[in-house]
Amino acid sequence: MPIKLKGIIYKSVIRPVLIYGSETWAVTKKHVSTIQVAEMKMLRWMCGVTRLDKIRNEYVRGSLGVRDVADKIQEKRLRWYGHGKRRPPEYIGNATLNLDIPGQRRRGRPKLRWLSVVKKDMEICELKEEDVQDRAKWKKKIRKADPVTRRDKR
Repeated sequence: MPIKLKGIIYKSVIRPVLIYGSETWAVTKKHVSTIQVAEMKMLRWMCGVTRLDKIRNEYVRGSLGVRDVADKIQEKRLRWYGHGKRRPPEYIGNATLNLDIPGQRRRGRPKLRWLSVVKKDMEICELKEEDVQDRAKWKKKIRKADPVTRRDKR
């Protein structure tokens, strides 16, 4: 099977299964690392190379025309956040984003919250809260397109 076709199958079948529901995760570095390892194992297997061949991840991804899974998770999370924020203010999802729970939190470092991850993603993509209403601008800034391989240009 041609490598280009393998990349297309990966992008349309395998990656969606791998990151299903990721828009609602408060993703930590450990989660991202685990998913990236699983992704690279699959991509290397599809290319027929092993880690002993010492081929860089960027080259393997480039030959299949695949973007890093962490970028795609970020894109999905910001897209989902934008959908929710464009809903009316009385929408239950918007009400829960601004929910303040009374009482004290446990000792130690607070657990990572989903909204904190979204705010960090927005800083990375240089987005502001008011940019949500402009769909075209929002989509353009959050989009993380897969690279084009040499074979695609023909």
